[in-house]
Amino acid sequence: MFLQESLTAAVARLPEARDLKPLAGIILGTGLGGLSQRISGGGRRSSGELPGFAKSTVESHSGEIVWGRLGGVPVVAMSGRFHFYEGHSLAEIVMPVRLMKLLGVKLLVVSNAAGGLNPQYRKGDIVLIEDHINLMGANPLTGANEDWLGPKFPDMIEPYSHRVLDTAEACALKKGRRAPRGVYVAVAGPNLETRAEYRFLRLIGADLVGMSTVPEVIAAVHCGLDVLGVSCVTDMCLPDALHPANIQEIIATASAAEPLMCELVTDTLAATFQKSH
Repeated sequence: MFLQESLTAAVARLPEARDLKPLAGIILGTGLGGLSQRISGGGRRSSGELPGFAKSTVESHSGEIVWGRLGGVPVVAMSGRFHFYEGHSLAEIVMPVRLMKLLGVKLLVVSNAAGGLNPQYRKGDIVLIEDHINLMGANPLTGANEDWLGPKFPDMIEPYSHRVLDTAEACALKKGRRAPRGVYVAVAGPNLETRAEYRFLRLIGADLVGMSTVPEVIAAVHCGLDVLGVSCVTDMCLPDALHPANIQEIIATASAAEPLMCELVTDTLAATFQKSH
């Protein structure tokens, strides 16, 4: 009941976002917060002012709720996200997703910066997530189920909408751009992985590794949202050709890929909701 009351109170503090009737929710990851500047005709508010919401402590994550139109589609976005490694509970991490559900969104777009495990990828590639592996050691649905949000045992056979994936792929191809599909594995962090761990992750089928996204996707599937996941490969994690990671270089790579990511998300949203109306 506390969760429902907190979310209802949060919605009440965002009347303009509610009245906009957003069709899509967007969670913007490392170095990709600039997409929020392309959302027009709306407003923004610090997420820390909303009941039940934590405050982001990560560099490059502004922690704002932004609403307006993107490519003609009414959207609400979380600029920055909360991470497990910051000490937040998974319940706090997925609050923005559940808020977006109550605001009326039908599709959740999640983006992130990720390490590339697939040797066919290149640094700076944009990859469409087609499936994931949860190695965070936790799940946002653990405990008593919020029946008003979704079922106790949601089916994860298609966590990322095949229909929206096809649309995103077509949008990339139309612009003559590379957008491979891949499997994302989520780990707890905050340390990066050992060579042996990278070998293990590749062995079990992962193409990308990161420290986010999966909790939000699980919560989205639980409450009946379609999901589009997009990763920017910011560094290559090939165990036999490994170099020390540089966080500033990772952020710079994500920032350099930002215009293409923004364009792909904008085009996909426009094409998705044009098809559905």
